[in-house]
Amino acid sequence: MSKKTRHEEHEEHADESWLLPYSDLMTLLVALFIVMYSMSATDAKKFEEMSQAFSSALNGGTGILEERAAMPSKTQEDLGKNDKMGSSTSKKAEEAEMAKLRQKEQEDLEKLKKQFDQYIKSNGLTDLLSTKLNQSQLMITISDNALFASGQAIVKDDSRQLAKSISTMLQQFPDYDVVVQGHTDDIPISNSNYSSNWDLSADRALQFMKILLQNTNLNPRKFSAIGYGEYHPISDNDTATGRSKNRRVEVSIIRKYQESKEFTGIVPSAE
Repeated sequence: MSKKTRHEEHEEHADESWLLPYSDLMTLLVALFIVMYSMSATDAKKFEEMSQAFSSALNGGTGILEERAAMPSKTQEDLGKNDKMGSSTSKKAEEAEMAKLRQKEQEDLEKLKKQFDQYIKSNGLTDLLSTKLNQSQLMITISDNALFASGQAIVKDDSRQLAKSISTMLQQFPDYDVVVQGHTDDIPISNSNYSSNWDLSADRALQFMKILLQNTNLNPRKFSAIGYGEYHPISDNDTATGRSKNRRVEVSIIRKYQESKEFTGIVPSAE
């Protein structure tokens, strides 16, 4: 008789292959918790070393570690501080240069004022002309009696030399803006030439400026003429003396390096 082949029964074992990826996952979770804990530490150098090691272990993966690593290092902070120091040094240098320019301008305008004052004294014009140097300009004030007949804007023949002398002194400093301003008292004027004090004051400023610019060494681009009428008085208009002071022409040499706001074209004369 043939023996029947007998198959031995083998005990079945459970499939445990899932344990490998599970253990890897646990390892990664432990590593993640360690890194998250280290992120709360204040030692940036240790964190950077751990970040590099962990990134290398994960083959350069991206995530929260890279964002943290992108935070400025001490070297970057030092560079920022150096930039600020450089900017501060540059600003101080600019301020020092501006201070030198203001000082030079002050010396120039004081020199010019002395020349005007000497001219006024030498020619006996102290009652008709005066000068004033302030933070915005050097101003030469000329009484209208020295320049014009009443109600007119034609410069007197004997006053033309005054305008020419002023222009000669101005040519020493050709880079300054010069504003010629005309002013009147508040008595209304109405004649065949002018319908208001606006017209008269503007024409007087213009006519005097034209004589200044006969000096070809002056740049017309630097000059302007303004008429203020009776609206910028330096004295009251209740007396003849006050009205006489208000009728005037002013020649203003404008500072280029003012500490206050820049010149806008309107120069208040009453100070």
